[in-house]
Amino acid sequence: MAETRITSNNVSLEDWTPSSSDEHMPSSRQMDSTRKRASVLLGSAILQLPIWGFLMCYGVFQEYYTSNWSLAGDQEVTGVIGMVSNGVIYLSMPFLFALFTGHGRWARHRQAAALIGAAITCASFVMSSFSTHVWHLVASQGVLSALGCALLYSPTTLSLGEWFNSSNRALAYGITLSCKNIVGSACPFLIRFLLDKYGLRTALQIWTAITAGTSILGAMLVSTPPSRKIPWNFLRHPTIYIYSASIICQSAGYGIPQTYLNTYASEVTLLSQASATLMLALFNVPGIVSSSFFGYLSDASSWRPSLSPASTTAISAGSSGLAAFLFWGLTSSHQSGMALLILFSVTFGFFAGGYSATWGGILNELEKEAAQRNEAIDMGMVYGLLNGARGVGYVTGGLAGVPLLRAGVNAFGDVVHGAGSSSAGWNSMTRFGYETAYGPLIIFTGLSSLLGGLGIVWRWEKGLRRLTFGLFRD
Repeated sequence: MAETRITSNNVSLEDWTPSSSDEHMPSSRQMDSTRKRASVLLGSAILQLPIWGFLMCYGVFQEYYTSNWSLAGDQEVTGVIGMVSNGVIYLSMPFLFALFTGHGRWARHRQAAALIGAAITCASFVMSSFSTHVWHLVASQGVLSALGCALLYSPTTLSLGEWFNSSNRALAYGITLSCKNIVGSACPFLIRFLLDKYGLRTALQIWTAITAGTSILGAMLVSTPPSRKIPWNFLRHPTIYIYSASIICQSAGYGIPQTYLNTYASEVTLLSQASATLMLALFNVPGIVSSSFFGYLSDASSWRPSLSPASTTAISAGSSGLAAFLFWGLTSSHQSGMALLILFSVTFGFFAGGYSATWGGILNELEKEAAQRNEAIDMGMVYGLLNGARGVGYVTGGLAGVPLLRAGVNAFGDVVHGAGSSSAGWNSMTRFGYETAYGPLIIFTGLSSLLGGLGIVWRWEKGLRRLTFGLFRD
């Protein structure tokens, strides 16, 4: 059968991924390509530790700052560090993906850029270990380390997306995201141990050494495939905007539990520091399975079709939104409160943690639409834009978090600092989460999570329009 070539602006779709022509390679070239893909996947998995390890366990730092505050400035400001850092990383991705993809000379320097990013990240953690004012933490942990992580993440993730094609791309992303959740499950215990044993300064310096070693190893394993010119035709169609809006909504709520779950567990359900840390780990553990699971659902196989990205995002968003409303909102300081909080951590962590793994399906849908229109598309650039939308969501959630918490304090009383403390804020042992200072945060998390499933509404509306048009035409 003759091979179909779909081109636009002298760019061939078959050239966008190195794996798309493997079936035509000699056996030795196939084996070499397979080894390179395995190396890229392994390197990408290792890089999840230096890129996301600090951010995914920032709740431990947040709780530590709350109970061991020794810096000048407003302690409440630390609540925005994790969300702002996530926002800076994701917002910078569209620009960095554009810089390192395509035909430009920067595409050849991806590994060097990743190593420079690792150096910036390490320098930021060393500087933050000598902080004396809260703005030092915001600048080093919230901004500088995020810029370094973005520079480490963007060129290496571009290579991951280019080494895997539409038949296995979503699963490759899912496996990598599963490793990210392994990091998020293990690091809270590591960080808690380091903070308790050595204090903030030494803990951050040890974390710097861990970041340096893993980032260098991971970056060297990720090789760069050939690059092509960037086509922008996909921006003329609504699909990218619908899913971007969904991602913004979901991300705005996803970062809230990561930041506040530890302090909520110790202040409302009165858990010990060790139990509160366990709660954050339970939040990340389910994502190990769900990321690969949602990636698997998004990729078609020889014996089953793939679910549409609208369906997979709706499953993830709807289920995580309900978990926030039904489980987190109904927790209390009774013994049943801990059980509900565990249930929330597991269910929200599973469904919300797998949301990013549905993006492989979104990329596949955009690639199919481009083929139907005889247009070329750069999957790496699209993935960068989706990450940018996630950054907008994180920043939105981070900026909203502090005033929402203050609104809850004004409505229900002061926040308690330290597990087991008592205050007028928690004068009733039967208060649910909705009736505490965290109530507005819980409602915001649930609503924004549900809105992450907007794609299914758009798909239904589009199907209804087609049905109506068909009826009237007949």
